[in-house]
Amino acid sequence: MKLGVPKETASGENRVAIVPEVVQRLGRSGVDVVVEAGAGAGARIPDDHYTEAGATIGDAWEADVVVKVNPPTSEEIGRLKRGAVFIGFLQPLTNPEIAEALDGQGVTAFAMESIPRISRAQSMDALSSQANVGGYKAVLIAADEFGRYFPMLMTAAGTVPPAKVLVLGAGVAGLQAIATAKRLGAAVQGFDVRSVVKEQIESLGAKFVKLDVDFDAETEGGYARQLTDEEQEQQRAALADVIAKVDIVITTAQVPGKRAPLLVTADAVRRMAPGSVIVDMAGDSGGNCELTKPGETVVEHDVTIISPLNLPAQVPESSSMMYARNIQALVELMTDEGNLALDWSDEVIAKACVAGKQEPAPEPATTQES
Repeated sequence: MKLGVPKETASGENRVAIVPEVVQRLGRSGVDVVVEAGAGAGARIPDDHYTEAGATIGDAWEADVVVKVNPPTSEEIGRLKRGAVFIGFLQPLTNPEIAEALDGQGVTAFAMESIPRISRAQSMDALSSQANVGGYKAVLIAADEFGRYFPMLMTAAGTVPPAKVLVLGAGVAGLQAIATAKRLGAAVQGFDVRSVVKEQIESLGAKFVKLDVDFDAETEGGYARQLTDEEQEQQRAALADVIAKVDIVITTAQVPGKRAPLLVTADAVRRMAPGSVIVDMAGDSGGNCELTKPGETVVEHDVTIISPLNLPAQVPESSSMMYARNIQALVELMTDEGNLALDWSDEVIAKACVAGKQEPAPEPATTQES
């Protein structure tokens, strides 16, 4: 089987779907890898590193399986051969037209964000691996923008108090943000509508913020459900008092396929001290802050509000390595001795497929002899 790795064409994207280390691993499984020239340039991986690992440089779109980070464009979908397999982030909940176009091209497509959250699929969980990078980078951005030290410092000129950081949302990104802020020496608090994460927040050395509300919002899959209008009003009012007392807010709360919940109101921003910083990681789904402008940095009421998009692309070497290992685990599940062998009875394959899905062949009928 031949696996193709095209160059990412989305603006600002520096990641690549496969790194040389994974080329070697797939090669040992009998998979040949062809990489488009310059595909790894954004992640500082030259073509010769791929060839040294066993890949060839050529037309990646002619491969049996094509892997990308971002969804394919209409022109790229047209370059896929009928019967091919495509793997990448495909936005099936918010942009179903992509899956429909792939299906019309005769392509079987697998969305990385549709991989089920089960134990044996953890190595394929690209949403988590990329969120981990994003949570780390968000804190570094906040630290760079903040006008004071993060840690407490005792000097001959006096004691400098630590920055007070509040992280809203304790999923993978939020927990990594908490851990990173703690490593930088800040006094950190964490909040999530799922009270079950209290232990995880405290295990990282942060304080769990318990709001005076009477609901919990954890779903069966471990995500946070959409709150009712009444619940959201209660939450925002309670959070405003907490936000007013901190220097930095990192927001990470998102609900798959829906607009990000509004957590930080304009009034809450107005109550923050001058020089405070908000980094809103939910900008691509509307933002958690009422004053957020996705992809921009604005200053409102002397508070800097930053809404970076595609944070993992700002740490391309690490994020590409992690994503490539996610792809490797999925490809190995789909192959047998280097040949494509899609088992539609497998939960991971069945649920991740968003186009061209094939049903398992029916069991042959049996006859009872008299």
